[in-house]
Amino acid sequence: MHLSMLEWLRCPFCGTRMTVVNESPVVMQDAEMTSGVLGCECCAYPVIAGIPVLIADDTTRTAMHQLESGCGDEALLTLLGLEGERAEAFAAQLARPDQMTYRSSLEVLSPDPEGTYFLYRFSDPTYVMAQSVMEAIGQHSPLRRGRAIDLCGGSGHLTRVLTAQERGGEVVLADVFFWKLWLAKAFTAPDCAPVCCDANNPLPFARGSFQLVVLSDAFPYIWHKRLLADEMVRLMNAGGAIVMPHLHSSLGENFSAGMTLTPASYRDLFEPAQPRLFNDATLLDDSLDRALVDLNAHVSPEALGSAPSFTLVASRDATLFRRFTLPPPSDVRGELRVNPLYRVEAGSMDSLLTLAFPNDDYEEEFGECKRYLAPSVTIPGDARGLLDARTLGAEADHLIRARVLIDTPRRYY
Repeated sequence: MHLSMLEWLRCPFCGTRMTVVNESPVVMQDAEMTSGVLGCECCAYPVIAGIPVLIADDTTRTAMHQLESGCGDEALLTLLGLEGERAEAFAAQLARPDQMTYRSSLEVLSPDPEGTYFLYRFSDPTYVMAQSVMEAIGQHSPLRRGRAIDLCGGSGHLTRVLTAQERGGEVVLADVFFWKLWLAKAFTAPDCAPVCCDANNPLPFARGSFQLVVLSDAFPYIWHKRLLADEMVRLMNAGGAIVMPHLHSSLGENFSAGMTLTPASYRDLFEPAQPRLFNDATLLDDSLDRALVDLNAHVSPEALGSAPSFTLVASRDATLFRRFTLPPPSDVRGELRVNPLYRVEAGSMDSLLTLAFPNDDYEEEFGECKRYLAPSVTIPGDARGLLDARTLGAEADHLIRARVLIDTPRRYY
């Protein structure tokens, strides 16, 4: 945590500024705090692994007491929710950091369907659509002048898109689950500023702190929707925008719906920010078939009908709502690899890639990815490790766009 964050962090309960508690066991290098305690006028919060944990519950309190007692390792395990064999497995991985990967960490931190979802996130249809929207909006220069925040952003897959864009401020990743933020900072989006907070409470940020406020997928699972909507509008500064890809509609069928509202009700929550609605199916079609995102093609709540999901974009800046052409796949930022959904059989001259879903439930929920992921593909060379786009020639752009090859963070799997 960089100390400059104290300029815009606020206590979620009393709303006052926070300062470093000097009596706590502070670990600092230059202006980066690795561990310590922050205090406001009503409470105290730990900073562990560089992540401020702005939550007041028993788990956080236990971790803070462990930190204050000089037991920083135990505090980390407490916030990660690890004990017994899982704690031992994680400690063994930490002892070999060069061999540690996002996938190996995920197997310890989330050995369940959510972990499966995260591993294959870079090619699922909801991410492909959301990434396209963020790449389009990233071309609107007024939205790059200040900070951006990815609320309820999980382990940072969409945050990574934001950190790739040149901005005039930090890219903040906020989530209630500490283990997801730890993964993001360690692997997926190391350049982000993670903050652990609960979106069902007031958000721990000063008014008007962000030029871009993003919340993808998670809003239907929030119980205090009115509070969160008001908070998101409060965080957005003049000329900024709120972007909410993949809102589940109560009028359509969704695999995991959450606590859904009608499109009109979602729109009304964000009325002060002048929201517009877009059909997710149209956004995905345009991004795949025409490499564009048309933010002029907004529709009424009634026109969405029984569409299962849609995207909300709110801004008082009318110039944002225009057609954007998506850029071709850019230079690889991380490591170019075969999508982990493919089984790779390497031969003497080339490799055969065969699409293989991890389980039937994943295929049922995200099977639409078969629209762009070919059942089998042959590419030159040995594709079991890192790839070089230059050796694949003109075919590389197509394979990356089709998510057969993905630009992963380093040490992803």
